[in-house]
Amino acid sequence: MTGKTPFLATLLATMVALPVSAQSMRRDYPSCDLAQQRRLRAPTGGTIRDTRQAHIAMRANILQADIGNARKARRLSQAEAQKLWQSVERVRRDANGFVEKQGFLSAGEVASYDRGLDLVAMRVCR
Repeated sequence: MTGKTPFLATLLATMVALPVSAQSMRRDYPSCDLAQQRRLRAPTGGTIRDTRQAHIAMRANILQADIGNARKARRLSQAEAQKLWQSVERVRRDANGFVEKQGFLSAGEVASYDRGLDLVAMRVCR
């Protein structure tokens, strides 16, 4: 859990900096439906060995696709899109690292990663 603290602190600081009006979410992209995203079930296979790891990987894929679409629609600047993309990639890398290290992701770790992905989704969907 050591690598998650700076990541979550950065995301929380970013969210606090948003004006209240910017925090109302739009539903233009699949990643904007946070309840549905949290219920995602993804198959394991290839390098994905854990069902919870598969969940995080699927959410990350959807979110990165939405970041790309929002950038193409000029709803995000290039710099903002890159920052958000890297945040998602960091979650993916951290989750994969935990699975390599301990063989699985705990429910608490998945909840923490879901919160991190939710924060990125809120930025894309504002």
